[in-house]
Amino acid sequence: MTQRDLSDRQRKMLEYIQSFVQENNYPPTIREIGEACDISSTSVVNYNLEKLVKAGLIVRDEKISRGIQLPHRIETLRIPTLGSIFATHHIPVPDSANMSSGEAITITSDLLGRNAKVSDLFALEVKGDSMIDAMVNDGDIVVLKPAQTANNGDMVAAMVNGNNGIELTLKHFYRETDGRVRLQPANPTMRPLYLNAENVQIQGKVVLVVRQLPG
Repeated sequence: MTQRDLSDRQRKMLEYIQSFVQENNYPPTIREIGEACDISSTSVVNYNLEKLVKAGLIVRDEKISRGIQLPHRIETLRIPTLGSIFATHHIPVPDSANMSSGEAITITSDLLGRNAKVSDLFALEVKGDSMIDAMVNDGDIVVLKPAQTANNGDMVAAMVNGNNGIELTLKHFYRETDGRVRLQPANPTMRPLYLNAENVQIQGKVVLVVRQLPG
């Protein structure tokens, strides 16, 4: 039995359960379902709930008053890819990193935390190998949450005002005791960058790395 095979009554019940859970974050009782769907008999509600259980459209624990659950559904999410970020020696930001590419990556919702707001996230393609010991390789995609501050050890996208002009780089962030900021690569062959705090602007913190497998 599939959702297409449901009776009108069962479809109405399912739609009510889905909308109730979305609005309240907990399921309705049998009586609430009956009242909403114009069913006076609780046994009739129970009968049709069992049909929904067999169809795999709900999960139910009859020992609990609000024992109805909707099966976990994995959503597909699109996150805008706004350009490139450099995990390498610092180089000036090219046009490709000007946050205007209009491209996107597709991921599943189970890769993100439950409270993540997809509308707040953006993605950047990694160029270079300074973060290889953090399992971030050239060509990978990093998903970031916009942020202006960071804690020690966070992997961040930072705009740096250095000797070569404005640069966008991916590094671990540390605040030194002398007030400077250290941008630390995860590659033993590369040295950290020490900067005055006013010359570093955090753009976002990495929440997910999407690895690109060799094709």
